Amino acid sequence: MAMTEPETEAPRALRALEDDRASVRLSAALAVGTAPDPRYVDALVERCAVEPEFFVRDMLTWALTRHPVSLTLPALLREVRSARARARSQALHTLSKIGDRRAWPAITRELLTDADDEVARSAWRTAVLLVPEGAEPGLAAVLATQLGRGGRETRLSLSRALVALGEAVTPLLRAVAAGADREAQAHALATERLLRDPDAGFEFAIEEAKRVVALGGAGRQEGR
Repeated sequence: MAMTEPETEAPRALRALEDDRASVRLSAALAVGTAPDPRYVDALVERCAVEPEFFVRDMLTWALTRHPVSLTLPALLREVRSARARARSQALHTLSKIGDRRAWPAITRELLTDADDEVARSAWRTAVLLVPEGAEPGLAAVLATQLGRGGRETRLSLSRALVALGEAVTPLLRAVAAGADREAQAHALATERLLRDPDAGFEFAIEEAKRVVALGGAGRQEGR
């Protein structure tokens, strides 16, 4: 008996997601998102974990957001526990796009302090979007332990996450600024500057903070 059209289209799209050509994978992800089908969900999640091209991963995430949350959420929550860093990172990114706060318990301290910078950045962004009312101080306390970590992009991501939590982070920032770790000091001071003046550029804030640290610490800044 001949297969019906829906029965042939799904396998064809799934094969295209694994094509060697990025343009073909991009078109397949677009097609899947345009015509959502429950049969695609697991394949989309799995492809996110191995897809090397950023723009294709972004289209895969979009395609997942087009499917019912009842199907995508369980698959993504499993994926954030994956041993593969890209799988964890992309699952977290997709959860941030879906925005369902039932995912909050999966944003663990382990993810927020993940050794992989991209995973940690994704966890920070997702956490500040999903954090329930009243849980902000606990989240801020974990994020503050990461001050001084990584390069410019990682530090900027962390500063943005802390600023998004509002004034509750100020005591934490000042505590770190008073510590002995000069990199963490400068990062904390720059983040506090951004909290006070969101229009200040991160580069300016971090350079100013480094000057303050070099001149003797946070007390000079507070006395201005």
